Amino acid sequence: MNGSVEAAGIVLSAMPTGEYDKRLVLLTREYGKITAFARGARRSGSALMAASNPFVFGTFTLIPGRDAYTLTGASVKNYFIELAQDQNAVYYGFYFLELAGYYGRENLDGTDMLNLLYLTLRALQRERPENALVRRIYEIRMMTVNGDFSPEESAVSGSLLYVLQHIAGAPLPKLFSFELEKDLQRELEQYADHYMARVLDRRMKSLEVLKQMTSGE
Repeated sequence: MNGSVEAAGIVLSAMPTGEYDKRLVLLTREYGKITAFARGARRSGSALMAASNPFVFGTFTLIPGRDAYTLTGASVKNYFIELAQDQNAVYYGFYFLELAGYYGRENLDGTDMLNLLYLTLRALQRERPENALVRRIYEIRMMTVNGDFSPEESAVSGSLLYVLQHIAGAPLPKLFSFELEKDLQRELEQYADHYMARVLDRRMKSLEVLKQMTSGE
């Protein structure tokens, strides 16, 4: 299509607008976090219906506008349908999307965040490591990618320091390749909560829902 561009990315959120349209927020490799309108996506039989939902990962065809893009097509590589079949996993997933949206910025290279988010959602589809640990790994690495995190040697045990250094610096394919004993995981959770409270300037709504839904874990 004349004037269109393509972007690899994932749908972070989708909201109905107008009678049949959707307003999407995408995290893309080429353009960072962008807003795109999917015209007619809520109309029965629309070619954009399946691609205009959270978690959809693929290549999107877009027409740039002054303030937003218009979605005209998508080549979907993963719908992450399995997450919808696991109630707890999908709440973790929505939190991961919101945290990516918090850090995403338009016209900034989104490659590192997109790759991290994709692999983290893939990790939710596996039995190990458990979702609670996947969350902490994702939080620490997301802060690292955005320059908000570095391990503090004086504030943690040697074991936790080793874990934090691994999370901050490991190649992505090896990021979710370990598990922790309960005491060390609890230490990591407390550390991550404290650190994020210092760094983030607003609360994640999806995190509050996640805490309520997983309080029995």
